[in-house]
Amino acid sequence: MPTICVADFTSFAGEEGLDYGGPAREWFFLLSHQMLNPMYCLFEYAENTNYSLQINPASAINPDHITLFKFIGRIIAMAMFHGKFIDSGFSLPFYKRMLNKPLTMKDLESIDPQLYSSLTWIEDNDNVDECDLELYFETDYELLGEVKTHVLKEGGEDIKVTEENKTEYIKLMTDFRFKRGVEEQTRAFLAGFNEVVPLQWLQFFDERELEVMLCGMQEFDVADWQKNSVYKNYGKNSKQIQWFWEAVKSFDNEQRARLLQFVTGTCRLPVGGFSELIGSNGLQKFCIEKVGKETWLPRSHTCFNRLDLPPYRTYAQLLEKLTFAIENTEGFGQE
Repeated sequence: MPTICVADFTSFAGEEGLDYGGPAREWFFLLSHQMLNPMYCLFEYAENTNYSLQINPASAINPDHITLFKFIGRIIAMAMFHGKFIDSGFSLPFYKRMLNKPLTMKDLESIDPQLYSSLTWIEDNDNVDECDLELYFETDYELLGEVKTHVLKEGGEDIKVTEENKTEYIKLMTDFRFKRGVEEQTRAFLAGFNEVVPLQWLQFFDERELEVMLCGMQEFDVADWQKNSVYKNYGKNSKQIQWFWEAVKSFDNEQRARLLQFVTGTCRLPVGGFSELIGSNGLQKFCIEKVGKETWLPRSHTCFNRLDLPPYRTYAQLLEKLTFAIENTEGFGQE
């Protein structure tokens, strides 16, 4: 049975003051800032972003890394239990792992867009046998400067990827990418978390709600958002773009956070605001592209910070479709 840890008060050495929430809030924030700092090799930034973290496969460079991950899990759970926020957020696939939700190929887009694009091409191509890809059920990866080979299934080094078995290959590659070198650390983190807050308590939330619970929700400057957005196949005076910003202005802060999560993969902004959004190619502004038919739901490409917005005929239609998409994101990423 997990033990719930309750901290009565927090104080800083050499500083007088009563804890009515402020010192405890600062303590969790400062401690998490140090624990999650990629400089210590326990965590690393997911892909090229500067605000989403994932476990570093090379964390074993720290001899006590498993003990440290269990400790970090406890601290993160304590912060949640006391309603305090941590400094940095994790990738959405990591939150899904905390919720024991299955990870899919689509989840790769936010952490490894190159692999995601390659697997998507294989999935969508109906002539894999004729492409002579020379792909086998094995993959190479680099760890601490050393190239290693992982066989995806028994005898995989001799099994060529074909049209018939490509679905199995994609699944095995996806599973390996998420588990690669981080399984033991993840189990330790979750065990530590579960000692303070039972993981089953989280089952009432989705991964985006979990991120907000741990990291809080920023106030969004819609004027800054609009100023630092770009458009493809639309102009800033297109009626759909005008309706889009009218909808954003009508949203409350939680809905704006969900919209940002839907398009970028996180509800967190860099220190510099929307002008410093990061994508797979470095700085990448929030983009709205005209794609699809009016019957389609909006779609997102998180590694490019891009929203595919169909040419809806009325403001009411746009508002309905956009609201549905951001509030029911599971399964609506791509068509």
